[in-house]
Order: sequence, then structure tokens, then C-alpha cells
Amino acid sequence: MAEPTNARAAAAALILGVADSGIPISDQITRGALAGFVPHEKARAQRLALATLRNLGRADTVLKPFLRKPPPPLVRAILRLAVVEMMAEAAAPHGVVNAAVDLVRAGGAKSAGFAGMVNAVLRRVAETPAQQWASLPPETLPGWLRGRLMSAWGKAAVQAMEAAHAAGAPLDLTPRRGDSAGLAAHLGGAALPTGSIRLINAGQVSELSGYDAGDWWVQDAGAALAARVLAARPGEQVLDLCAAPGGKTLQLASAGTDVTALDQSAARMARLRENLKRCRLTARTVVADALTWQTDQRFNAILLDAPCSATGTIRRHPDLPHCRDPAALKALAALQSALIDKALTLLQPGGRLVYCTCSLLPDEGERQVSAALARHAGLAADAESLRLPGVEDHWISTENALRTRPDHWSEIGGIDGFFIACLGFG
Repeated sequence: MAEPTNARAAAAALILGVADSGIPISDQITRGALAGFVPHEKARAQRLALATLRNLGRADTVLKPFLRKPPPPLVRAILRLAVVEMMAEAAAPHGVVNAAVDLVRAGGAKSAGFAGMVNAVLRRVAETPAQQWASLPPETLPGWLRGRLMSAWGKAAVQAMEAAHAAGAPLDLTPRRGDSAGLAAHLGGAALPTGSIRLINAGQVSELSGYDAGDWWVQDAGAALAARVLAARPGEQVLDLCAAPGGKTLQLASAGTDVTALDQSAARMARLRENLKRCRLTARTVVADALTWQTDQRFNAILLDAPCSATGTIRRHPDLPHCRDPAALKALAALQSALIDKALTLLQPGGRLVYCTCSLLPDEGERQVSAALARHAGLAADAESLRLPGVEDHWISTENALRTRPDHWSEIGGIDGFFIACLGFG
């Protein structure tokens, strides 16, 4: 019985770090939040934390009638976690309540005195009808982001995105050899129209068939589109800028290209090298700042997955709305512009640049490319490269760019929000 308790304690700590300190889960893990956990405990803790973050507002609505005043932050995190376990995950109330009480008692002097209150409140919550929970609206985006998205896409689209965020994301894989139908059948998943494989309730990733053999890697179907738009051919000199953690590098290497993968994070590049080794693929790796990196080489094709707000990945990372600073958007946009300009200097004559971001904000997509076209005489966006198998017509804009949103493919589990454009000089 130790594992569930440990996983719940870790989940509560992750929730607390996000909701009260604005620290992304990935940063907390890098700092050792789950150090010493075996893989299935780590996966359980993350799953519980993410489920709770997707339902914070709904959990608070259920708790509100039973709380006379806000409890201390750790106690609130434990209560929210317990509510989501009971209401969203249909866990047995008796075990959830007992575990929550134990966590509060173990939380130190500031929380131990709330054990009785937690026990009483959660027993009341356990009596809440399932239909009451189901009728609660999904978590709304923070005002700074919701307003921008409404201006860009309209109220109905934003509400559909919020519903997609609440539903979470299935596990998407990219096959190394391109046989999505065969690998999907082997893994019990579904082959998506764009060539990715989708698994529902996949469990521990490292235990799936083909993981150790490097037959596939984890990559959202939206993210996988960027390398497909680039359409790199065997023998081409290809640069993957801002490459880590490496899904796109793996795609380019598996296509037989001569890949240089660059990223300024040594830790993230180490992960990329591990993925290359597992998948039995090769690429030249460089740890450097793309803006100051110097090379005499010029490339046939460049893939620039620029740093961005990552607002297109909230269904997968529900901690992001609590951790992003809207004041940083201006600096991100400036960095994206500078990276586009640098990438264009590294192209061979007749080469092509795919610029993409996992952002839902036009300032990081449509407007960024429009500004680049205005800065560089002769630069154009190619629409034909976007017309790939499975890409729906309404994903391609009049600006000759591809735009996916979380509410697309809602009937089969959604897709991350991406902006993709293929640029070149005529």
C-alpha cells in the first residue's frame, strides 16, 4: 500500500508547486521532485497531478460549500487531489479519504491539525452525485490568454479548446519505419490519417512493445507534421534548430538525411542523444545558442521549431496556464523573429525553411511569418508543401500556413495546436 500513498504525496507536492508557486511540473521534476521513484510510481504521481490541474476549478466548486475559509495551501492541494480522484477518476471514496487524511497528518505542524476537517469534508464530497460533477463546465483559460484567443478564433472555438484541454491527450507515436498501420495493430492502437499512431490508456511508455528496440518514439500528431512538411530527402543536408528533445530530429534521421541537431540546452541535448541511440539513428549534435552559432555550412532544408508560449499543448500540459507570464510574450516574439532571420542565412540557394511553433497565438505564428515576408524581399510561403495525407483543408489558411488547434479531431481525441509554414526564396 506504500506506492499509492507515495504517489499521492508526490502528486500533491506537484500540484502545490504549480498552483501556488507557478513552477512547471517539468521544472519540479528536473529539480528532483520525483527522485528515487520507480517508473510506475513516477507515472502515477504525474498522472494524478495532471488530472487535478485539469479540474482545479471544478474541484473548488465542489469543495466550496463545505469550507468556511480557505485551508493552508498544502491542505488545499490534498483536498483538490482527493476530489478529482473520487469524482473524475471514480476511485473508491474510502481509500481516497483515508489516504488524504494520512497525507495531511504527515504534512507537518501547519497541516496536521486539519485532519479532522479533511475527513469530514471529503466524506461529504463522496456523497456528491456523479451527474453534478459531470455538469460542471471545463476549466477556463486565464484571462490574459482567453482574451487573446477569443480575438483570434472566436468564443465558440475557445470554448471547444477548453473542452479539449479538459479531456486531456492520448499517447501519439511516430513509427521509425513508417508502417503506422502495422505498428498500430501490433500495439492495439489506431493509425491516424497523418501517419502517427494513437494509443488510449497506454500505461507506462517504457513497457510498451518496441520501446527498447526503438521502433517508435512519443510525438504528438501535430508536432510530427512539421518534419513531414519539410519533406527532407535522403542525402540532403538538414539543420534542426532548437532540436531537443528530438522527435523531429528522429524523423529527419529516419528519412536518411544528413542531420545536424542544435539546441542550447546540454541537458535536453543529452536526452536527444539517448533517443537517437535507442532508435538506432544518427545525427550530428551541437550544443550552442542558435543566434550566435557560426558555421560555414549551408543547408538544403532547415526546421525551426522556435521557443514559444507552448499554448497549443495545454491539453497535455495543464500546468502551463498557471506558469506562463504574459509579459514574456513580447520577448518571445522578438526571439522568434531573430531566429527566422538567422535560419534564412544558413540556407543554400533554393533551400527551404519550415518555421513552426506549438502556440495558438497569431503573434507567434501568422503575424510572425507575415513580418518575415515583409523583411525579406523574394521570400514566399509555399502552400503545396502543406497538402499532406490526413491534413484537412480547413487547417490550411489563406496565408499559406498550416494551423492545428486542440479542438480539431475532437471525435478521435484531439491534436496539439501548431502553426507551420514552409518558406523559401523563389
